Amino acid sequence: MKLEIAHSPDADDIFMYYAIKFGWVDTKDYEFTNIALDIETLNVDTLNNKYPISAISFALYPKIREDYALLRTAVSFGQGYGPKLIKQKGKKLRPNLKLALSGKNTTNAMLIRLRYPNARIKYMNFLDIEKAVVSGEVDAGVLIHESILDFDNSLEVELELWDWWLDLAQDELPLPLGGMAIKRSLPLNRAIEIEEILTDGVKVANERKQELSQLLQEKKLVRIGDKMLEKYLNMYASNDSIELNQTQLKALDKLFEIGYNYKEYDCPIEVEDFLVPREYKDWRNL
Repeated sequence: MKLEIAHSPDADDIFMYYAIKFGWVDTKDYEFTNIALDIETLNVDTLNNKYPISAISFALYPKIREDYALLRTAVSFGQGYGPKLIKQKGKKLRPNLKLALSGKNTTNAMLIRLRYPNARIKYMNFLDIEKAVVSGEVDAGVLIHESILDFDNSLEVELELWDWWLDLAQDELPLPLGGMAIKRSLPLNRAIEIEEILTDGVKVANERKQELSQLLQEKKLVRIGDKMLEKYLNMYASNDSIELNQTQLKALDKLFEIGYNYKEYDCPIEVEDFLVPREYKDWRNL
């Protein structure tokens, strides 16, 4: 069975998928091909039901719940860190600031819009945000992915999204950022198998982290290297990325509750109702 998996070109997504790409995981009768696109492009494509399996921003999920189930693996959360709102050093931000965000459907965009409801927002590719702030095209912008580790020294952090998340959540839960979704039109037994394969991929990637990281650098598949890559993967592609745990599930429920309370979603949902029902595998064997 041939299936396309869409993910972002960022180091954590590449890392979590490429153990499969390099043949380190038993893929049974599946032939996976991959496509790497920026996360907002993937969000929009998933809204249009384009890919059978795709990385998404967690904040998007309630809007695609009828067509996609949420996978338990290849998840990214912040724990004491996350995207950063940056500005020129010493600049005072007004309530109606010009604000650059990486995409309307990203998790950071939803949360930042709640903090700055009067901002004049400009959506752009996340790779262009730092430059837009440096040039004065915008007053501030949110950096995501590897950009949070190294940015121009003329800039400073105005807000850590982690701090704002804690204010909103009123609980010290990990900050949900992104995960994977799978089309409901796939047969359920297939969806369960695919989730198992992807989970194995993330597990093997973590078990062979040093070897995989070196290969990714040698093949120029990641934008950062050495110590910065190690630091970034420890943040966003760790053992906590292998399978959603109870604390992460609670954090997702809180994210969806916040989104519903602020009218981002049409109804409240609880994440466990929208995961791939893997108990079906046991039922079939009865």
